[in-house]
Amino acid sequence: MKKPLLFAFLKIISGLLLAGYGTYELQRDEYLYLDYGRHLAWGYIEVPPLTALQSWVTLALGGGFFWVKAWPLLWGAGTIYVVVQLARRLGGGPWAQVLAGVCYLSTGYGRLNLLFQPNSFEVFSFTLATYLLVRHAQPDGRPWHLYYLGLVLGLGVLNKYTTFFFGAAVLGALLLTAPRIFTQRPIWRAAGLALLVAAPTLWWQVAHGLPFRHHMALLHDQQLVNVTLGDFWKDQLLMNLPALLVWVPGLWAALRGRPAPAARVAGLVYVGGLLILNLLHGKSYYALGYYPALFAVGAVWWQARLAARPRLRVALLVLPLLLLAPLVALIYPIVPPARLAQLGQTPFYQNLEANRWEDGQLHPLPQDFADMLGWHELADKTWLAYQALPDSTRARTLIKCDNYGQAGAINYYNRHRALPAATSFNGSYLHWFPALPPRPWRHLLLVGEGDPAELAKHFQSFRRVGEITNPYARERGITIYLGTGPSPALLARVQAERRQELAAWEGGLGR
Repeated sequence: MKKPLLFAFLKIISGLLLAGYGTYELQRDEYLYLDYGRHLAWGYIEVPPLTALQSWVTLALGGGFFWVKAWPLLWGAGTIYVVVQLARRLGGGPWAQVLAGVCYLSTGYGRLNLLFQPNSFEVFSFTLATYLLVRHAQPDGRPWHLYYLGLVLGLGVLNKYTTFFFGAAVLGALLLTAPRIFTQRPIWRAAGLALLVAAPTLWWQVAHGLPFRHHMALLHDQQLVNVTLGDFWKDQLLMNLPALLVWVPGLWAALRGRPAPAARVAGLVYVGGLLILNLLHGKSYYALGYYPALFAVGAVWWQARLAARPRLRVALLVLPLLLLAPLVALIYPIVPPARLAQLGQTPFYQNLEANRWEDGQLHPLPQDFADMLGWHELADKTWLAYQALPDSTRARTLIKCDNYGQAGAINYYNRHRALPAATSFNGSYLHWFPALPPRPWRHLLLVGEGDPAELAKHFQSFRRVGEITNPYARERGITIYLGTGPSPALLARVQAERRQELAAWEGGLGR
């Protein structure tokens, strides 16, 4: 048990050192998820409620950078613990356990486990579920392995609905490896437990007109339609490149029932899961939860083949770290923006096209890093604009933003200040948008909103009071406008637009 715990501890410590505190801010999505903690519910437009519970705890503890990053690092530590433990359960000695842990540390999970998003728990739950499947298939497997599997899958649904894809892969793997299991009570009890745990968020979906359908339609039309089979598999290789020599043999060995027949289920879950994602044009990172178990299988497979070749054993341990070294600056937010922009001009990084964003254009920084800058500046300038308002009318102010990142950042950095909550028509902020007050809003602070020339005619006065100037921020140039004395027609239009947006998400149930 010492090595799994050692790697879990190493994961947390290394993550804290590489999180970029003082160099970068939180990432765009993290601000949205933190605002979930102020609006606890059994579901949200973007994801189910498990993230919201973590957000609530984080905010209760003060909401500092450390507490935000503690959650993904905790799930990352749990994942690496399970990976090393799986290698041990499959007969792996100290060397195989270390190799499995090194594979996890050196691949794309290092970056994943620094972001407060549902993805870290997703990888943890998929890896733990695969471990429980393997344990149940071993000679000493017990029904309680299935019961825990049901609990993990239920929690997975409370985290992300992609768990249904994983569950389908699990079902296929069990049909191929142990079809008689479906004639026994434990598997049905496990399924019932999973459904019971997931029931609250499923009911929330039904009660709100199944917003999941609209979410998937938007993903398909705007993002998934652009996912090609070639790009998907290229990303699979890149995300797990340092461990390529371990997980590929691990997959082959697992499908042949090596190093133990119980490992076959891990290989089949991978094949089934990746097949589903390819058929549905899933994003490449949706597959990250299917690889960690293969690190363990591959490490044990290599153990037998290199038993008498100590030099190759050392080389195989060091190789993932050597492959990781040139990519550290692109994976971890530790290099200051100006220096990272300089690195982006070197031939090596230009060939990687790491600075190409969703718009297809090259920029000074990779998109994720640019999404970690400028937010504090925006929040402070919004606060200063609010403070400059007359005391008598300051409370009658609406802060409306173009996107959830802006609204979330303003709320996060002003969480200890007396500032009205910023809102938006983007994402779950639709549910949190304030009702029209008895005394209409006197001031509107508009962040990145609309065409200023068209909006000006709807106010008694309209002027720019701030702008993001950080040269490396993705939001650079976003403006803050103050409109005083909005017309009744404009306020009515705001409410009408909100109802229209809600109706699109809630199947006509918008209010």
